[in-house]
Order: sequence, then structure tokens, then C-alpha cells
Amino acid sequence: MQTIGTLLLVGMQIYSFMVIIYIFMSWFPNARESSFGQTIGSLVEPYLEPFRKIIPPLGMIDISPIVALVALHFARFGVQALFF
Repeated sequence: MQTIGTLLLVGMQIYSFMVIIYIFMSWFPNARESSFGQTIGSLVEPYLEPFRKIIPPLGMIDISPIVALVALHFARFGVQALFF
């Protein structure tokens, strides 16, 4: 069981890094239109979409990815509590 928990935690950590990379890609022009950006977007956007529906952007700033990262961080605590 501990191996499954470790795999889940590592997967969640990698996904967190992918979300952070996707956020930073918005700072560079045409980065999200590249093949790498489209791949990351196809993996990250389904997770970010529900948060974007609930939390509107504040002017030009979209804080929903930050809330999504916090939710993912709390989910990691839940996995740790269940498996360790």
C-alpha cells in the first residue's frame, strides 16, 4: 500500500510542476501554441477548468491556477494521511 501512496504523491508532485510550467508559459508570447505548450495544456486545462468557472479573473490576472495548486497540495496531504 505504501508503494501506491508513494506513486500517487510523486504523480501529484509532477502534475503540480506541470501546472506551474503552464502558468509560466503565459508570460511568453506563443509559448502555449507550441507543441509542448499544447501537450501541457491538454493535460492541465481539464483540471483548471472547474476552478476557472468558480473564480473569475481579477482584471488581467487569473488566480484560479493558484487556487488549483493549493487544492492539489491539500489533496497530497490527504494521500499522505491515507497511505502513511
